[in-house]
Amino acid sequence: AALPGPAPADWLQAPLEPAVRAVLVGFDEHFSYAKLCQALRYLLRGGTECLLVGTNRDHRLPLEGGAGIPGTGCLVKAVETAAQREAFIVGKPNRFMFDCVAEEFPVDPARTIMVGDRLDTDILMGNACGLTTLLTLTGVTALDEVRGHQDSGCPARLSLVPDYYVDSIADLLPALGE
Repeated sequence: AALPGPAPADWLQAPLEPAVRAVLVGFDEHFSYAKLCQALRYLLRGGTECLLVGTNRDHRLPLEGGAGIPGTGCLVKAVETAAQREAFIVGKPNRFMFDCVAEEFPVDPARTIMVGDRLDTDILMGNACGLTTLLTLTGVTALDEVRGHQDSGCPARLSLVPDYYVDSIADLLPALGE
């Protein structure tokens, strides 16, 4: 909802739903200063009893031709900055999502592959969950970046190295037909 009035003092008069106990920040093409203000008000009103949850920290979403748009991580960071607290991230690379799926379905990590185009989300989560990882080079990651992590010897950077890579997910189609 839009904030009432043109001035910041007016914005404090916008109604708050009494039952709200969490602020969830996800992809929102209509993110606004009004929404940021409301999120902060809920978090301040509820204190630590009001959860701050983010879907992911992707800083940029890749588009065709190398272009990109700001990712959800930018919105999460805005709310975190205003609230002066860190969000609990339920998406990649946090293993929360994997654990929820594994509780519901018989997932055998030895027979599961994590496919993704980002090292810092997809591959990191796959490696943290003990999955085989496959990087597609159609997103934000270049092979030179993988080699840099691989050659670093740094354990944190090595956790970003995939087991395999393909130029495109389409490269897997012949194997799927067999």
